[in-house]
Amino acid sequence: MMSLRKITAAFGAIALTLAMGACGGNSGSGSDGESVTLQYWLWDDNQLPLYQQCADAFTAKNPNIKIEITQTAWGQYWQNLTTQIASGSAPDVFTDDVSHYPQFVENQQILDLTDRIEKAGIDFSQYAEGFPERWVLDGKRYGIPKDWDAVGLLYNVEMAEAAGFTAEKMNSLTWNPEDGGTLGEFIRATTVDTSGRNANDPAFDKNNVKTYGYYPEWADGAVGQNGWGNFAYSNGFTYSDQKDGIPAQFNYAKPQMVQTASWLQKLIQDGLAPRFDQQSSLGTDAVMKNGTVASTIQGSWTMASYLDPSSPVKFGYAKLPTGPAGRFTATNGLSDAIWSGTKHPEQAFEWVKYLGSAECQDQVAKGARVFPALKSSTEIAMQAYKEKGYDPAPFVDMVSAGQTYPVPLFNKGNELDEIIQDAMWKIADGADPQTTLTKANEDAEALYK
Repeated sequence: MMSLRKITAAFGAIALTLAMGACGGNSGSGSDGESVTLQYWLWDDNQLPLYQQCADAFTAKNPNIKIEITQTAWGQYWQNLTTQIASGSAPDVFTDDVSHYPQFVENQQILDLTDRIEKAGIDFSQYAEGFPERWVLDGKRYGIPKDWDAVGLLYNVEMAEAAGFTAEKMNSLTWNPEDGGTLGEFIRATTVDTSGRNANDPAFDKNNVKTYGYYPEWADGAVGQNGWGNFAYSNGFTYSDQKDGIPAQFNYAKPQMVQTASWLQKLIQDGLAPRFDQQSSLGTDAVMKNGTVASTIQGSWTMASYLDPSSPVKFGYAKLPTGPAGRFTATNGLSDAIWSGTKHPEQAFEWVKYLGSAECQDQVAKGARVFPALKSSTEIAMQAYKEKGYDPAPFVDMVSAGQTYPVPLFNKGNELDEIIQDAMWKIADGADPQTTLTKANEDAEALYK
């Protein structure tokens, strides 16, 4: 699953070019009793084989409906989807994210599933608390929850232990924007220059660093799900004064956000995090696995990538640090949307309904890749994680304790992503945080006037 990695392509203009009756990649007539092939898109290559199993099982039960799955990496996925919707050839069903679907709704590009869901009698009390409501706008439901996620602090175990930080200490870290709290202590202790001196040594050379204590995620849109958003929220920040998709006033220029951005900027200035011009050419996976960074924030969906017992680098996940306002992890979830231009809406809904069923979610759970939205399936996933040697406790414990906040829903989310991400890039490159975020906040509010 994923979490909110960014796109710069805007969806707003494509509503004018949407060909509602186009057949796109669909094949078959769609009439009762005749063969239909549904195109289904997703972005996670790790989950592809699991959903292929669901597709095979679904077709075995529904011989007249074949599912063809296309997997594309996150960034290209949304660009391709934009192009295909504009040309009238979008997939019948596609994996959807809460940061995108309000725009699809506004442009009438996905189907309202309310009546079909009510007719099917789906019981949403079976799903993880809070996630079914994420797919409702203006009283209409646009998806059935398929999974959920949270984020935690990913760290290099060997580096942490060498600096005196046990797993217990890592799960009890604190943070504040003044000195970084005990997280700041960890970052300084694990930042080492090329002469072997850590950042606590007066002779530490910040211009010649071998390993950095923390790797900030700057390509994180308007939400900061994999980084700054969690720190800011634990500092008392809220994104806007509106709860539902059409914000009129934003809080990006408020002290809680400015303080957070300033702290992250200072990490770079002090040599505790990579310079932005260095970091922009690298990726989180690369720097963590080559041992040049001791910690970063990563999502529960990355456990299989980092916790493989055969990995030459031993990693661990910890709860996020407790900030001035408490401990908070961003939570998100996915569903599946039906393109409004599909020629086969009823067959598409049968597939979407199956994707949200226990039969499919239990199968996905056994793959130990994500936490399925169904509570019973989550239990299966937890056991599967443990059997593979993964420890999902930091994520599950934070969610169970209510130490969460939902990734916000924003209409015009793509344009907003670009505004805030550009501002954060400038700050990472040395721009004044207050001035930069004030301008970004003004630009964000102008979107909704």
